[in-house]
Amino acid sequence: MTTTIREADLIESVADALQYISYYHPMDYIRALGAAYEAEVSPAAKDAIAQILTNSRMCAEGHRPICQDTGIVTVFVKWGQDCRLESDNSLQEVIDEGVRRAYLHPDNRLRASILSDPAFSRVNTKDNTPSVLHVEMVPGHHVEVIVAAKGGGSENKSKFKMLNPSDSIVDWVLETVPTMGAGWCPPGMLGIGIGGTAEKAMTLAKESLMGDIDMAQLKARGPQNKIEELRIEIFDKVNALGIGAQGLGGLSTILDVKIMDWPTHAASKPIAMIPNCAATRHAHFHLDGSGPAYLEPPSLDEWPKVQWTPSKEAIRVDLDTLTPEVVASWKPGDRLLLNGKMLTGRDAAHKRIQDMLARGEQLPVQFKGRVIYYVGPVDPVREEVVGPAGPTTATRMDKFTRMMLEQGLLAMVGKAERGPVAIEAIKDHKAAYLMAVGGAAYLVARAIKASKVVGFEDLGMEAIYEFELKDMPVTVAVDATGESVHHTAPLVWREKIAREKLLEKA
Repeated sequence: MTTTIREADLIESVADALQYISYYHPMDYIRALGAAYEAEVSPAAKDAIAQILTNSRMCAEGHRPICQDTGIVTVFVKWGQDCRLESDNSLQEVIDEGVRRAYLHPDNRLRASILSDPAFSRVNTKDNTPSVLHVEMVPGHHVEVIVAAKGGGSENKSKFKMLNPSDSIVDWVLETVPTMGAGWCPPGMLGIGIGGTAEKAMTLAKESLMGDIDMAQLKARGPQNKIEELRIEIFDKVNALGIGAQGLGGLSTILDVKIMDWPTHAASKPIAMIPNCAATRHAHFHLDGSGPAYLEPPSLDEWPKVQWTPSKEAIRVDLDTLTPEVVASWKPGDRLLLNGKMLTGRDAAHKRIQDMLARGEQLPVQFKGRVIYYVGPVDPVREEVVGPAGPTTATRMDKFTRMMLEQGLLAMVGKAERGPVAIEAIKDHKAAYLMAVGGAAYLVARAIKASKVVGFEDLGMEAIYEFELKDMPVTVAVDATGESVHHTAPLVWREKIAREKLLEKA
């Protein structure tokens, strides 16, 4: 007997699932993050986790994106061999129509981030298509679909290596995780693929991230095989690195480690590692020919009772009267609340500024005495001034930092650490870098009271905006002397965790 899967049912199911994951975290993630919040003793990390949890509940209530980077869509399909697709279009085309409808939904429009012609013109496709599709034919009368939306900040930290057969997997992971910095927005998950070929290991790593977070349960019952032992060992040793939430130092860098493996060549030991960020987004559904699949909304009662509020120690800053002297007074780890007018700009805008300066052309805005925010916001809906507007990874702007500071810029706001080139420029100009929490995009957007495009309107979400702020929370990550909290804090927490372990053994 053949099961008929209607094109319209698959399209509707994909669109519904993508809308669902844009504003609902998987509840296994929320439970694990809630437990991490309770256990965390690092004030900076605890504050960051509180922002992520508060943002998550706000998004669940308001049906708006958890993160402004609504991701590249990856779809895993296990197609029952007794099923047929009733369509004149390919499976890729049908699924992409579901993606298109989800991302253009008028009540919750999602950010289109996909560019065609990736090596050259890099033109936005405007609807976030095409998706990345993996299909496996399996016995059965139904179709299993997993949809995921993966942000660029975490996807860019994916790692791969062809190890020698005798090399240690644990050693490679522990060497590699610190090189990933904080641009992948921890705390999240690590997906690891072992074996097969190069491309198979990467696919295994990505697919492993589709599983539920169950590290607490695994530890409670104990490992039952070598892979589970490896998961626990990597989990404990990565958290002992002290990287912590948003790289600010703390106890929880990851909430779980997932591993899938595949037989490999005798001469090979491929290993891939892909992190999932604080905006982890995936959903699973089945089609049996009876109609579309709709996901059941979670109960808001399941969220931890965590409500982020500004720290009493937070310093209010007026951006409209900001001076180099005030910037020089900030110390690493200081919590600030930004008020007044702030410019935005990210990759495409910085590249265009560079080109214009090289040609001696006048810029559309002046940066002297200003602060810039690395962001590409979601389009607003209904009464919103701006859609979710969390920070993008600042490291990508490192090569432009000296150029921007030479224009008179006083400070920058983004997520994750800065590299040596940027830190040296910050130190030379006695400027500062401020970190906003990745994974708290809707919460941050609530601090934006007005928004207008002031340059490069053709760049869409990468245009230069001017935001008017009221109490936008940030942390001083690099001060005017060049000291970086992303460098110092994990070292401090690594030592604290090591001392605690020694005391436990004693």
